[in-house]
Amino acid sequence: MRLASLGAAYITRGASHRRGARLRAGAVLSKLVTWMQSPCSFFIMPRPIVSLVDLSALRHNLDVARQRAQGRKVWAVVKANAYGHGLTRVLPALEQADGLALLDLHEAQRARDGGWRKPILLLEGLFSPDDLAVAHALSLTPVVHQSEQIAVLERCVKPGALEVYVKLNTGMNRLGFDAADLWPALHRLGALPNVRVASLMTHFAHADSGGTSAVDEPLRRFYAVAAPWQGETSFANSAALLTQPHVMGNSVRPGIMLYGATPVRGTAAADFALRPVMHLRSELIAVRDVAAGEAVGYGSRWVAQQATRLGVVACGYADGYPRVAPDGTAVWVDGCLVPLVGQVSMDMITVDLTQAPHAHVGSPVELWGEHVPIDAVAERAGTVGYELMCALAPRVPVRTVE
Repeated sequence: MRLASLGAAYITRGASHRRGARLRAGAVLSKLVTWMQSPCSFFIMPRPIVSLVDLSALRHNLDVARQRAQGRKVWAVVKANAYGHGLTRVLPALEQADGLALLDLHEAQRARDGGWRKPILLLEGLFSPDDLAVAHALSLTPVVHQSEQIAVLERCVKPGALEVYVKLNTGMNRLGFDAADLWPALHRLGALPNVRVASLMTHFAHADSGGTSAVDEPLRRFYAVAAPWQGETSFANSAALLTQPHVMGNSVRPGIMLYGATPVRGTAAADFALRPVMHLRSELIAVRDVAAGEAVGYGSRWVAQQATRLGVVACGYADGYPRVAPDGTAVWVDGCLVPLVGQVSMDMITVDLTQAPHAHVGSPVELWGEHVPIDAVAERAGTVGYELMCALAPRVPVRTVE
């Protein structure tokens, strides 16, 4: 609109006849609006990178989790802004979950504001006495994992019942009561008239190995101290849900599997019929030929062994692509898998187009998603799919597809 105003002012200045000036101004404004709406207008030509969030894939993965859960309650884990997918963006696809599991009160408030009316499990519980009033107001279920949180409940009695989960440490050694402290904690909570312990829970440190030995020892520790407990239990994360159906408890807490990545080392998401939810896509913005002996990128890490056609992709570490991705990391270009070559820079990567001879400026590129599993990129970069999802940069536009 500012450009339109400037255009009108320019035409109007110096006009000797008001009517003619108006006609000329109208003609220029009409041309200006047409130009602004044209494919060449900088107003509608963003950088070509985009992240697509496939809600149909998320619904499918939740169905897989529900089938594996065999009727047990399913807490859909949506911490870290739904693993980088956008908390409020994914809510419509999680309607069949029994509840959400997340970390902080801001996320809980966003979920409630987004229309979520089912239970919300606060995985790290209360951080301060002020949190208790918010937990009541939002009808949250906090996890209690240390005595200081019980002290908050004892000091800040609020009207209305508050359900809590109590966490037992069985070897992860992050959060949770040690064996000797569990029953004293339960007795303290039991003495509070407005608090009800809804479930005991624990978390497996090695479930991603896929073997029963990874869960047998934590379960032994759990039941060694909690055997008298007659209430509900919650054990299974994504890895245990997919590989250890005998250790689910009364509720399960799938996370990474919902978003289409594998939670089990040495496997692919497709092995469990999971579909990718996040698709990171871009385009070639340049194509060039280099002679044998020519290098590409910072530090000249990659040197052409023969005359090579290279493509430049609009994606770099400032978009969330891992800077440490080595030469040979797969990139899908114009229907073909090609290798990344040269150091990942802030805004660009380069690829060898030998296997994609018809690729050209504007050819579609997938960094991860349907053709390149995010776990494959993560493995090459020495990390996990979780990190790549969560590292998607705010500058990358996100579109939701059904």
